[in-house]
Amino acid sequence: MIKSIDPIFNKILYVSFVLLACYYSLFSNQYGEAAMNLGIALAFDPFDQNKTWKERPYWQKAWLILHLATAASLIGYQIGFNDKY
Repeated sequence: MIKSIDPIFNKILYVSFVLLACYYSLFSNQYGEAAMNLGIALAFDPFDQNKTWKERPYWQKAWLILHLATAASLIGYQIGFNDKY
């Protein structure tokens, strides 16, 4: 199994990228930047990385899928609303 960096460091980076995405989407209306930061945040899995996908609880799976769906919807929103210009 791949050894990851310190789990606390992963959580700090995950939360930092999610907060940066919230800033871009709520205050700057830069939805592409928000989607990019949410996608990068997924690289820093905040949960136990030693567990496989099948061993994870359902709430962790749901959280990560919802996170991915939010990033994808922000990309779609950015593409859809910039298409009119």
